Amino acid sequence: MSSKAELACVYSALVLIDDDVAVTGEKIQTILKAAGVDVEPYWPGLFAKALEGVNPKELITNVGAGVGAAPAAAPAAAQSAAAPAAEKKEEKKKEESEDESGDDMGFGLFD
Repeated sequence: MSSKAELACVYSALVLIDDDVAVTGEKIQTILKAAGVDVEPYWPGLFAKALEGVNPKELITNVGAGVGAAPAAAPAAAQSAAAPAAEKKEEKKKEESEDESGDDMGFGLFD
């Protein structure tokens, strides 16, 4: 029952946000009553408190904004640093191969 109540409150809050109406417990309850959905009396108040002081439209529109921003600038930076980076990788590979041969401690995994 609680998942249905939560979902109903979320949809009610989204309706209010879409209509640029302040999200309050009473308004959520009014929408739920009009839709014929019975929920525990504390759910609308919880959702109203959770959205207090938050701009929900901004949250909804910027959900994935941070993820795609960095790769867009990366190709330009990668081209300018490609040559020195390749040389450094080759040097590191040589050093690692020398170090790995000295890591043998005289025992195996199944000894």
